[in-house]
Amino acid sequence: MGYFKGKQFKQDIILVAVGYYFRFPLSYRDVSGILKERGVSVHPTTIMRWVHISSIKSGKRKTNLHSYLGI
Repeated sequence: MGYFKGKQFKQDIILVAVGYYFRFPLSYRDVSGILKERGVSVHPTTIMRWVHISSIKSGKRKTNLHSYLGI
């Protein structure tokens, strides 16, 4: 994928971080903490950028799902 070219982190780490955010009711800070426990230090703002870009590209929006579920 062209999106991952030139990124500081590997494709796997970006996909895992975005996957955690979309699958579970976690904040960016929570996802950052989970990755830190696994030896990868990522700032929550970086995760926010990854989620924002991936949601635009895929058409997914967590807020729509959460408002529907009442979360």
